[in-house]
Amino acid sequence: MEVPCHPRAATPGISRLSRRFAPPSAPPPEKAGQVMKIGIIGAGNIGGNLTRRLTALGHDVSVANSRGPHTLTALAEETGATPVTVGDAARGAQVVVITVPVKAVPDLPSGLLDGAADGVAVIDTGNYYPQQRDGRIAAIEDEGLTESRWTERQIGHPVIKAFNGTYAHDLLDKPKPKGDPARIALPVAGDDEAAKRVVRGLLDELGFDTVDTGGLDDSWRQQPGTPVYGLAAGAEEVTKALAEASPERSAEFRA
Repeated sequence: MEVPCHPRAATPGISRLSRRFAPPSAPPPEKAGQVMKIGIIGAGNIGGNLTRRLTALGHDVSVANSRGPHTLTALAEETGATPVTVGDAARGAQVVVITVPVKAVPDLPSGLLDGAADGVAVIDTGNYYPQQRDGRIAAIEDEGLTESRWTERQIGHPVIKAFNGTYAHDLLDKPKPKGDPARIALPVAGDDEAAKRVVRGLLDELGFDTVDTGGLDDSWRQQPGTPVYGLAAGAEEVTKALAEASPERSAEFRA
């Protein structure tokens, strides 16, 4: 996440809306503690810190960026991750993290996920910054697509929206054991319930609670400019912030 914004205007009906969002839950037993093969596409702040955390947890991590594996030598030596090309990042992966600028998503290789494991869970961490970086994307601006729905259409595979409102340093500094009252919660959206369970389990392993925000068409609740964007708080406050969100984009995040 780049620079978050926190509009906190109250919205009527918070109590009714808040019941839509599920509280934190334990990871699915079949995934808890298992070593997974994970591909990370993008080695910026979020991608780099996820590489650090996931390798430290013992997962088999491959990492790629647009500049090529030779530019990832230092990160590979630091973490033990395997530097690969973007086209190879998803090969055999059970989880793939796409953490590139939204404007770069259409440039990802065709058939990117063809070699991934069956049932691969794809995490989209992206945010649409039309003024600051990405330029105008008509399907988002004119058709009202959520950012992750647009990304899903570009890559031709369901995605789970997570980590998009998280400061990169929070991935290193904020993890807490399950049950710690200071543990923060991250919103997670997606239509594929099995993939969502895998992602929520992985976040639990990383030291975060989660709040299920529904399907991708509801993921506007965690896009830039919403109350939950950049919020480091527990599940109750995150749930309230999601309920306060408005589907209308703030001027800062419109083209």
